[in-house]
Amino acid sequence: MARKTVRSLWADKLAGKLDKPGTVANDRMRDSDSALAERLGIGKRVPFHGLVLGVDPSLRATGLAVVDFTGSREGRLVVTSTVRSKATATMPECLAAIFTAITSLLETYAIRHTAVEQTIFVQNFQTAQILGAARGAALAAAALKQQAIFEYPPLRVKQAVVGFGRASKEQVTKQIRSLLHLPAELPFDEADAVAVALCHALTWRE
Repeated sequence: MARKTVRSLWADKLAGKLDKPGTVANDRMRDSDSALAERLGIGKRVPFHGLVLGVDPSLRATGLAVVDFTGSREGRLVVTSTVRSKATATMPECLAAIFTAITSLLETYAIRHTAVEQTIFVQNFQTAQILGAARGAALAAAALKQQAIFEYPPLRVKQAVVGFGRASKEQVTKQIRSLLHLPAELPFDEADAVAVALCHALTWRE
């Protein structure tokens, strides 16, 4: 079988054919990714140093996590929480709760970067509006604290943390527990927030 080029590997990656961990093609893809970045001068891959605030936005259950990468590349979990709002709470009340919670974390910890999960594609326009509003509240809180903000699509987060972009929530939580040596699995929203923070630290380029 003919050896695939970097271009053809990228085509397979975008088509979702490289989402299986441990394959030769997937390993070569990661190597070619780093080589391509170096050739294009995108940035040198260096270990991230500092605290990252990971945010998984949702109107009534936003996941938050602060992960410390000062002593270990794998990271050390500092704190997680879920910003929950009652079903009777209005949208402005939910957005205010998200804004307040993120502001509090940024004032409590010396966070270097904030990483936010991007809104996934949804066919329902109203759902897209709601998710966009929750994400906007998170971004505004971080921006007002002059944070460096980075956004990552869910597929990239799962690829960086689990090894393939279509991992289930259960697989993400299990991997987070293993990577950070936690005594128990985190709730889904908090595990997703940790995953976003890990994705940022693991793929960070200066």
